[in-house]
Amino acid sequence: MLDKTAGDILKRLDDGDILARAFRELGVRNDRDWAWDNYETVVRGLARILHAHRLLEVGGGRDPLFKADELKSLGVEMTVNDISQTELDVLPDSYRKACFDVAGDISAMAHLRNSFDLAFSRMVFEHVADGQRAWSNLYQLLAPGGVALAFVPTLYAFPFVVNRLLPDDVAAKIVKAIYPNRTNDEDPVFPARYSWTYASERKMKPMLQGIGYREVVILPFYGHGYFDRFPVVREIHAQFTALARKYDWRTVASYAYIAARK
Repeated sequence: MLDKTAGDILKRLDDGDILARAFRELGVRNDRDWAWDNYETVVRGLARILHAHRLLEVGGGRDPLFKADELKSLGVEMTVNDISQTELDVLPDSYRKACFDVAGDISAMAHLRNSFDLAFSRMVFEHVADGQRAWSNLYQLLAPGGVALAFVPTLYAFPFVVNRLLPDDVAAKIVKAIYPNRTNDEDPVFPARYSWTYASERKMKPMLQGIGYREVVILPFYGHGYFDRFPVVREIHAQFTALARKYDWRTVASYAYIAARK
């Protein structure tokens, strides 16, 4: 069941939009735990509801969302993208692979234009230098009616503002101190740029519609775990997060699903 705040957000979506109907069917709770725990379910659900058979995972690297043996049961073919060929080489040959920078020159990928029914990414778009160009490139790669989904941390949540302002090496050391599992071998910390990573519809919609997307849905999520080890700050943050969720203060949302349909 949807909580009241999430329900109010979904009610504001346009009934005529395919994306709006899809997210209503999937349901949503606008807190960060739900966003992380249900991301795979959301991608699976969108593929089913949209009848998407050709998938592109942007920035999937060595750890794509779906294992090779899952793709057949899903009834889809999936191409895994990454900026690093070394990352893609770790994957079994059973995966389709495409090495390119989603925010760069994709002229060499002309054979993939209008190819994908659903493109998705998780914690990738905050690292690209030019978010607008990344969305424009995805528009070219999507088939007519195709959907792009980006799960991103958003400005102006406090930890991500700090991450953006600090030098890259300092920010990486802080993240690794808070999350010791973030090692260079297993889960490296990449420089974050936060180009066009907002939960605000006022900011995102004009840009995406200017590219040509005909439907745009922004689903905000509130809260983060960066203060979990600091008891007093953690409690203050929890109270602030409850207010932000209640009143849908998009400016301080921590994460968002940004979805756009070609």
